[in-house]
Amino acid sequence: MKKKGKIAGWIFPRYHQLAATRLLVSTILEEGPGQRYLIQHSAGSGKTNSIAWTAHFLSDLHDSHNHKLFDTVIVVSDRTVLDRQLSETIESFERTRGVVASISGNGGSKSQELAAALHTGKKIIICTIQTFPFALEEIRKLAAAEGKHFVVIADEAHSSQTGTSASKLKAALSAGELAELADGGEISTEDLLAAEMAQRTAADAGISFIAFTATPKAKTLELFGRLPHPDQPKGKHNKPEAFHVYSMRQAIEEGFILDVLQNYVSWKQAFRLSQNGQILDDTEVEASEAKKALMKWVRLHPTNITARVQIVVEHFRQNVQPLLGGKARAMVVTASRKEAVRWKLAMDRYVKEKHYPFGLLAAFSGEVDDPESGPEPFTESNINPALKGRDLREVFAEDPWRILIVANKFQTGFDQPLLCGMYVDRKLGGIQAVQTLSRLNRCYPGKDMTFVVDFENDPEDILKAFQQYYTKAELADLSDPNCVVNLRHKLDDAGLYDQPEVDRVAHILTNPKASQQQLDAAIVPVSSRVLGRYREARKIIQDEPESSQERKEAKERIDELVQFRSDLASYVRMYEFFSQMLNYGNPDYEKLYLFAKMLWPLLKFDRERETIDTTTLRLTHHRMKDLGKQKLGLKNEAGDGLEPIKEAGSGQPQDKVKVQLSRIIEAINDLFEGDLTDGDKVAFVTGLETKLAESEKLREQAKANTKDQFANSPDLQEEGLNATIELMEAHEKMGKQLLNDNSLLRAVIAAIVKQGGLWEGFQG
Repeated sequence: MKKKGKIAGWIFPRYHQLAATRLLVSTILEEGPGQRYLIQHSAGSGKTNSIAWTAHFLSDLHDSHNHKLFDTVIVVSDRTVLDRQLSETIESFERTRGVVASISGNGGSKSQELAAALHTGKKIIICTIQTFPFALEEIRKLAAAEGKHFVVIADEAHSSQTGTSASKLKAALSAGELAELADGGEISTEDLLAAEMAQRTAADAGISFIAFTATPKAKTLELFGRLPHPDQPKGKHNKPEAFHVYSMRQAIEEGFILDVLQNYVSWKQAFRLSQNGQILDDTEVEASEAKKALMKWVRLHPTNITARVQIVVEHFRQNVQPLLGGKARAMVVTASRKEAVRWKLAMDRYVKEKHYPFGLLAAFSGEVDDPESGPEPFTESNINPALKGRDLREVFAEDPWRILIVANKFQTGFDQPLLCGMYVDRKLGGIQAVQTLSRLNRCYPGKDMTFVVDFENDPEDILKAFQQYYTKAELADLSDPNCVVNLRHKLDDAGLYDQPEVDRVAHILTNPKASQQQLDAAIVPVSSRVLGRYREARKIIQDEPESSQERKEAKERIDELVQFRSDLASYVRMYEFFSQMLNYGNPDYEKLYLFAKMLWPLLKFDRERETIDTTTLRLTHHRMKDLGKQKLGLKNEAGDGLEPIKEAGSGQPQDKVKVQLSRIIEAINDLFEGDLTDGDKVAFVTGLETKLAESEKLREQAKANTKDQFANSPDLQEEGLNATIELMEAHEKMGKQLLNDNSLLRAVIAAIVKQGGLWEGFQG
């Protein structure tokens, strides 16, 4: 390790670091360039140093004839802090200045900086995943034209959906991953590397790929894993696996990370809905959409959020805040950006009313429109005034900030060792559960425990997710390459294109002299035909009566066209994956891939989603039940295995199940039968609103003021006390709570004004 040009000390590798780098060097010397290696090293393994040593050794590696094996080593990362750490660490291992280039963009565009570094023969180049697509394109050119050799080392860092990386990925992501991206989600180097490697060339024989990750996905294992018995065919008993493993179990046992499941507490929610005391609505609605709308309405309801905010803040004060001499931090993980906004506003109010001496921050991408919470869109900047243009991660490390509320942000690649508590209010599945909860596992002097409070997930599902990565990630089975064959037949059978059209597009795309105008002339007639059929069907639906056969057939055609677009995207994704591992032996598969890749983004169907009227809904009962600490003991054995790709494009247009909205509400209410009592009634709040509406004083004020001015009226508290006393006979228990807690009464009245209809009622 060097400091100001002088050796300041020595860093000795841990055993797994020494073993991994030595094994990599010896294997690469034996196999030569062009191979792939997956390093599964847990959090706490010291990946920064491992990557730095690997880059250092490979940049100077010579074969038995004293020929340099690699012209340049490229390290791909996307955390600014890690990027800086890597640069400093690698440079400290090198005795000669100028051999390491970190692509920062300070001297112009990053692509120009990268090109200059490659052409001047820098030994090691560090770039971000946004710059990586350009880097891979450049090294492929150099490998093909000049016979140069390169090695790409990818860190598992994560990035938000910006720049080239996101556009490159969208064709390679599943529908669920795309939906998460749309709400500000994150993408990984693993995904980008897989997507980029789909652009296969013969030059890749001169490029080695080394992927470091703690939580490999199934597709990462298949693409980068190695067969334990390379002389035998791939099969159920010879599945790809990591080249080197330093497991979560080892890291925990050696004291480099904490077991975040040791203090895991579950809560269960119960509620009951009605339609404002009216006769239940007999309107028929699409069942799945209605259930989603109702559950979303409950999740965003002030009563639900207020209850959870109180649980979180009080648990934090009693269990987390005292840790690390009062420096401990916590994270609240919400399911959407709108929920993050509502959580932040509700928690700000609660903390202010209680006079608690700590600050809150919220992290989400883009703008959030929520008229019920404020007239202007919410952004990370305006909901966190203290940021003042600074990086939120840096601010969160300072006083007085203690709780960070996130929505699809900082759930991966965020290292804050002061994090000791996490409050989960969203469904987490598989690898997402491991990556999110693992934000807590970083060690810090005096940190010997963490807390997880989970409102949404089954503890058994969380345990199962962690078990997959506790020892060694394994595949449950191998992916089925026949997916591509079956999907091609299904697309052909749809009858929306013919083979000459596919051939024409493929010919233009593989012709370096072809123009964009030629491509448009080939693909636009196909997209126009499909979109034309969609518009014709939409017109029939608009013009024909509900019960007509023509309308029914038009709906079926729309469903088929939407399924066709989905199948095109699936074919692109599946072919890119499988074609890296096998040759289908028929150029028509490649031609269809090129054709589908051009066509599916052009098919933008303007679908009308059925809206569910929630204006008459009322939450009559609500209860949060503490299920206590769960015993989540990890075992020294492999999990059930990561599920590979088995079938894609198997979906068929489904008839929408129509059900009366009243039946859906009844079914949801039945889920909580026996969990609720009269003590859980929210009806008291409705009665309080009714009593307040009888006040002439408040009526006059509401008529003369805006809603915000009215909400700040000093008379609201006094009138609220009077109304509470009048309701005491019917609701004695809740009435006593409000009379004994002025801050709670203020919160209830604020909710009635902001979310209820008190001010609006006075206007009528």
